Amino acid sequence: MTGRMRFGIFLAPFHAPGTNPTLSLQRDLELIQWLDALGYDEAWVGEHHSAGMEIIASPEIFIATAAERTRHIKLGTGVISVGYHNPLWIAERIVLLDHLTRGRVMLGVGPGSLPTDAAMIGIPQSETRDLLEQGFDIVMQLLRGDEPVNFKNHRWDLRDAHLHLRPYSSPLFDIAVAAVASPSGPRLAGKHGVGLLSLGATQSAGFDALGMHWDVMQQRAEQFGTVADRAKWRLVGLVHCAETREEAYRDVAYGIEHWFRYFQTVAGLPHMSVSGNTVREMIDYVAESGMGAIGTPDDVRAQIDRLVAQSNGGFGAYLMLAHEWANTQATRRSYELIAKYVMPHYQGQAAATLNASARAVAARGDLVEQQRQAIEAVTAKHAAELAARGR
Repeated sequence: MTGRMRFGIFLAPFHAPGTNPTLSLQRDLELIQWLDALGYDEAWVGEHHSAGMEIIASPEIFIATAAERTRHIKLGTGVISVGYHNPLWIAERIVLLDHLTRGRVMLGVGPGSLPTDAAMIGIPQSETRDLLEQGFDIVMQLLRGDEPVNFKNHRWDLRDAHLHLRPYSSPLFDIAVAAVASPSGPRLAGKHGVGLLSLGATQSAGFDALGMHWDVMQQRAEQFGTVADRAKWRLVGLVHCAETREEAYRDVAYGIEHWFRYFQTVAGLPHMSVSGNTVREMIDYVAESGMGAIGTPDDVRAQIDRLVAQSNGGFGAYLMLAHEWANTQATRRSYELIAKYVMPHYQGQAAATLNASARAVAARGDLVEQQRQAIEAVTAKHAAELAARGR
């Protein structure tokens, strides 16, 4: 592994259409507060504009609100759809957040996941990845240098563009590019020496592509003179955790079906193809496909170990794709169990106390006998002193 593994969430978010959006957004904010209290490292917040379920239109505005309610957790755009925005404004807004959060912000970028978003502003799917590459090149020029940027295509016209403020973070805040199965994300991340967000890490196509992603990162880093750093590689997986598998299965019956129906019938995302017609079939699909872990802390650890092995060298952070498969209380309990029983095994904290306990067990027999002898000796000494005074 790369050292202390970081833990966090990737918050799209997912809320059942027709429910109160104001309350849903408040639950999202409260969840991040809860993760901050539990010691989670990161929370990434999505950008979506259609389809009724992923209801945060501006991760920057959401992050600004969450930052005022938290103390330690880092907050990232997960992700800004670069083709939808002028790249100068992307850079300006993230630098502003960098100052407002005193360095707790992270920039995540991607091509845009929902085809219905791009369709509303006239961007065909064939253009989204080219716009991501062109726009991200401009963002990185603005963030890393002071030279004016000039660029023109059919969507943007930049003329002697400069940042109004320089970043608060030195040398720069964390930056990552989204990837699922294609090499486009790793190519861009390797070119600029930034991190990779493997969003489909537990999907069959994404899981199979993990090794390829890293190879592409390294090749591009060598080509452009940058560094491919495994500590900046974040893998996203699906989890619900409870004390027993049976309890976890009961928990997710609350909301797993509407989540499945969203990807089966609404969202046009081929990499999120899922199957199952009943709640039990959906639970079985998650386990049998390797897409997620619904069960105990041991089941969660098994999924992470599987990803570590598939990555062929480790990664820096494990992000759970946030969902409302379970009700609010059970969802928060899931994150608490992971913080208590899973995170220590990947952050260097479990071994110390387990080893200390093992040493105490091994030495207990001799130490108990020594303690018994010491007690008998001082008791005898005391008795002897009493007897001597009595004489």
